[in-house]
Amino acid sequence: MLRSLTTPVRAAGGPGNGPHAPGRSDRDHGTRARGHIVSPLPRPGRRPGLFVIELDGVMIGTVTLDRRDAERPGHLRPEAGEAELGYLLLPEAWGCGYATEACAAALAWFAGALPGEPVVLCTQTANDRSMRLAAKLGFTEVRRFEEWGAEQWFGAVTPSR
Repeated sequence: MLRSLTTPVRAAGGPGNGPHAPGRSDRDHGTRARGHIVSPLPRPGRRPGLFVIELDGVMIGTVTLDRRDAERPGHLRPEAGEAELGYLLLPEAWGCGYATEACAAALAWFAGALPGEPVVLCTQTANDRSMRLAAKLGFTEVRRFEEWGAEQWFGAVTPSR
């Protein structure tokens, strides 16, 4: 289940999960994933664009739609501030299609909230899974650049409902 976050939630593993996250360290990653994801709740909580991926009552990840910092490389427009899709799942949930389903649901919510506005995504080119996810979600490459000591892929999509 993809839920808009209305109360603070603490996930096993914390930030830095995954081999392609800056500052990654090994951590206890919590419970193994089982179950199904459904659409986001119709109204966001206190922070629109922050969703929790919940599976059998356990948080297995998050999806975010935040404004991209103007100081970072990669923008569609000079004034920056594009909506940027981010996601983080526990390693035990990788490869099950949860990121695809959750990100698609979040993009559909975004399309309803801000129709016609593009969304950007940035990932390391070495992160094959994220590159495949971007393609599945319809993102197309805008440019590549160096950041965090690695080549980054920057893409965009204008989601529809």
